Amino acid sequence: MLAGRSWESWIAQYAESHQHPVNRVCHTLGIPLIALSIPLVVVAFVRPGLWPWPVGMFLVGWLFQFIGHAFEGKPPEFFQDRRFLLVGLRWWVAKMRGRA
Repeated sequence: MLAGRSWESWIAQYAESHQHPVNRVCHTLGIPLIALSIPLVVVAFVRPGLWPWPVGMFLVGWLFQFIGHAFEGKPPEFFQDRRFLLVGLRWWVAKMRGRA
């Protein structure tokens, strides 16, 4: 999965293409919205009235991502390699720990 690269290497490449402060804020907000929406979809199958929340979170999270990249002036890394979808989540965790 990591193609012989360390997580640190993937995160460094990800961080390199996410330098603009607005992009970083958008990703800091958008990534957890997307990540939390996924398990909430499962819960929505049990509680049918809940479905607007995960759908809304997912859409708003992606909206933040693309707004951030508009400020950055670069396309999202996952356009080149889908593994960056997971790297983005790892970047967020590293950022929350003060390591990115």
